[in-house]
Amino acid sequence: MHGRVETMRNAGQPVIDFSIAISHFPAPKAVLDAVAGAIERERTMPYTSVVGALDVRARLADKLRKENGVDATTDEIIVTNGAKQALYQALYVMSDPGDTVLVFKPHWPAYVATAQLLGLKPVLADLPEAITPALLDGLGEPDIVIINNPHNPTGKVYTRQELEYVRAWVERIGARVIVDESYEHLIFEGEHVSLAALGDWRGTGVVTIFSASQSYAMMGWRVGFALAPAVVVEAMQTLQGPITAAAPHLSQVAADVAFATGAPRAMMADYRDRRDLAVRLFADVSWMVMHAPASGPYLWGDVRSLTMDSIGFSEALLEERQVAVMPGDALGVPGFIRLGYISDDVATLRDGIRRIIEFGDAWTGRAREE
Repeated sequence: MHGRVETMRNAGQPVIDFSIAISHFPAPKAVLDAVAGAIERERTMPYTSVVGALDVRARLADKLRKENGVDATTDEIIVTNGAKQALYQALYVMSDPGDTVLVFKPHWPAYVATAQLLGLKPVLADLPEAITPALLDGLGEPDIVIINNPHNPTGKVYTRQELEYVRAWVERIGARVIVDESYEHLIFEGEHVSLAALGDWRGTGVVTIFSASQSYAMMGWRVGFALAPAVVVEAMQTLQGPITAAAPHLSQVAADVAFATGAPRAMMADYRDRRDLAVRLFADVSWMVMHAPASGPYLWGDVRSLTMDSIGFSEALLEERQVAVMPGDALGVPGFIRLGYISDDVATLRDGIRRIIEFGDAWTGRAREE
C-alpha cells in the first residue's frame, strides 16, 4: 500500500497515507548534530567490524544494563541494518528447515514472511488479552517463539507476570525465543519489561531485537541491534558479512547517540494527543470499534460489523477517497484495518479520518440497498 501511495503521488494524486507510520518528528537533535560532526571530522567514512564498532556496542551494552536490566557484553551485541535484518539472521542461525515458529496474530508481516523464506513453518495463534499458563500449554511445543513487546499493531504491552509465564513455558518445552522490543519507548500505559531481564536469557536462548526507527523517528536510517548469546551473535555475524557487512558508519553514529537519549518524552506527548484525538473522532462510528492502544504508532480498527473483506475495503478506500490503510489480512486477521496516525499534521489526520468515516458510511448505505 505504501508503495502504491508513492506511485500515485508521483502521478500527481494527493493521497493521505495511513498505511505505514512515518513520524512527522525529525530525528533527535543530538543525533543530527553527532552525524554532522562525524561528517565534518572524518570525511572518509570507515568500515567497522561486521558486528558494529566496539565503542558503539560497549555503549549499547551500557544502555541494556541501565534501561532494560540486562547484563550483556560486547560480544553479545550485533548492530544491524534495521530490525528486519536482525530478525532474518536470528531466525536463520537458530533454526533448521521445517522447524515450527509460533507467531501471535495480528502480527508484523515480516515474522511470517521471513519464516517462510527460510523454509520454516509458521504456527499462528490469536493474541489474547492476557497470557496465562493454560493458554501457553495449549499452544503445543513450537521450536521457536516470536514475541512482539510492545505489540504491533494492537499496542498490547506485556506485563511482567505474563512474561514470567512465557519464560517458564519456553524453558519447559525447550523453545528458543526472539523478542522484538522495537517499540520499547512508545508506551502510553503500562511498563516495558524485557524478557531477557527475568532469568537466564543465555541459557534459554533469548534473542532481543531493538530498532531506532520508531522510538527515535529514524525510519530511514535503517539501524537497530540485537542482543543474543555470543555463539548466536558469532553466527549472525558470519551471515551478515557476505550480505551487507557492517551497518553504515553514520547510521552507527546515529544509533549510538539515539539509544543514549532515553525515552522521547516530547514526541510521546504529541503522539498521545494524536492517539486520543483519533479515537475520539472514531468513537461514534457504528461500524468500527477503535480502542486507544497502550503503545505504538498504530491504531487497530475492527470493521467486522461492516465487512470481513478488509482488502476490498482498503482498495476501494484508496481508489475512491485517496486514503491508504493497511488491511488486516496482511497482519493475519481479516476484518480489521491498521492506521498509522503519526504522519503529517493534525489537519491531515482529521481529514483522513473524515474521509474514512464518510467512505464507511457510504459502504453501509450500499450494503443496505443491496
